Amino acid sequence: MSKKRFLITALVLVVLAGLVYLQVRAWKKFDWHRFWVATHNTNKFYLVAGVALVYADYILRAMRWKIMLRPVCPEAKTSDLVAPTMIGFAGLALLGRPGEFIRPYLISRKVNLSMASQLAVWTVERIFDMGAFALIMAVNILWSRHTLSRLPGFANSARRHFLGHEISSFTYFEMFALALLAGVCFVALLAFRVRKNPATAASVFVRLFGRISPKFGHAIGKRVMAFGQGLNTVKDMKSFFQLSGLSIVIWLFIGFAYLAVTHAYSIHRLSQMTLSSVFLLTAASVVGGILQLPVVGGGSQLATIGMLRGVFNLSPELATSCGIMLWLVTFMSVTPAGLAMARSEHVSITQMEKASIQEEEKFLEQD
Repeated sequence: MSKKRFLITALVLVVLAGLVYLQVRAWKKFDWHRFWVATHNTNKFYLVAGVALVYADYILRAMRWKIMLRPVCPEAKTSDLVAPTMIGFAGLALLGRPGEFIRPYLISRKVNLSMASQLAVWTVERIFDMGAFALIMAVNILWSRHTLSRLPGFANSARRHFLGHEISSFTYFEMFALALLAGVCFVALLAFRVRKNPATAASVFVRLFGRISPKFGHAIGKRVMAFGQGLNTVKDMKSFFQLSGLSIVIWLFIGFAYLAVTHAYSIHRLSQMTLSSVFLLTAASVVGGILQLPVVGGGSQLATIGMLRGVFNLSPELATSCGIMLWLVTFMSVTPAGLAMARSEHVSITQMEKASIQEEEKFLEQD
């Protein structure tokens, strides 16, 4: 393990340990028997349905990647990209963020293209993911604001005075939704400008972030250049709409997977959750996923558990059980299939991780 990776892992571990301590301290006591009963009584059919939705999601992701390969590899097939996709996500689950580049590395080998070209595709994919997720969250909060505002954590929260007006906690969520919509529009405009002239945009970012660190500025510039060049993977307006539609469907599938898991707790209030409610859990998981340790995760579970406790007013035992189950079904369930596919493809996930990171570092070091 490199010194940089060790320091990052240690920092994440310290932050997560602090969050766990604060969480446990707030609960005061935890009934393990109640936790195991709630977990044991889950409806296994719903859990299997959740896993099936997640697996279908990976097929949709492979289909989306195939569309972005059209300009350079029109003969690429979705079926050829499913295995690299699932192996890549298994690597992400087992190795944490360092496993992020396994997928573009494997796909570059599969379609005989450079790692740099697939890093560009990966960068564009992230933008479509963020845009689709932000759009769904914003529409969800604004469309279902009357229902969501009645959730216990919002309805019972203290109102604060701001410029002579009373503002509830949910009002901040609505403001956040509007900010998300504005952010999506801003990123779309920025992407359009970067696509027109990637070199100029990259030089602007190099000068801006180079004041902090020349090396960091150079790395950001390479990312911006890759993003600008990667936008050329969007062949035409038809491809753009296909990618946008698939990205929205991908996140809807994730939402339905969350819904399946919550409904697995059939004897609890979780079974009454709506799709608009579970998207709040999805948002918490996405934000918490920034702090993630290999295999054990951490951030996504804590954020989801915190949302279930604070907003949905569930018991610590039920919130913990559901938070862990959501993580297992939506994030870790790919591991068995990913490892099996890695074996059939005769690849080692740990070796792929090292090779992909080396390729990514070479890409950043290029002039």
